[in-house]
Amino acid sequence: MPINVDDKISKRSPTQRKKVEARAAALIAEEMTLRDLRKARELTQARMAEQLGITQDGVSRLEKRSDLLLSTLRKSVEAMGGRLSLVAEFPDRAPVVLTGIAGDEPSG
Repeated sequence: MPINVDDKISKRSPTQRKKVEARAAALIAEEMTLRDLRKARELTQARMAEQLGITQDGVSRLEKRSDLLLSTLRKSVEAMGGRLSLVAEFPDRAPVVLTGIAGDEPSG
């Protein structure tokens, strides 16, 4: 008789199920660097530089940095046609979307 993964998971304790679900979510979540994101959007460094009003070398340096100002990251994501959201996650409550940060307008 075949073993169903849902049956296996349902036999675990609630704590073990939460661990499995968290690990699965982590594996499913897409993780990209700023460079990967730019390439996925099919944008060149030269095009990003034009959008940001900086040099191509400036874009290269941005992509190599591990510590960016949120305003810089927001501008970069917006230059790619996206919108940056910052989410705070806590173990005892649902995730919270932070507003009013890095030039973002606070909600009502």
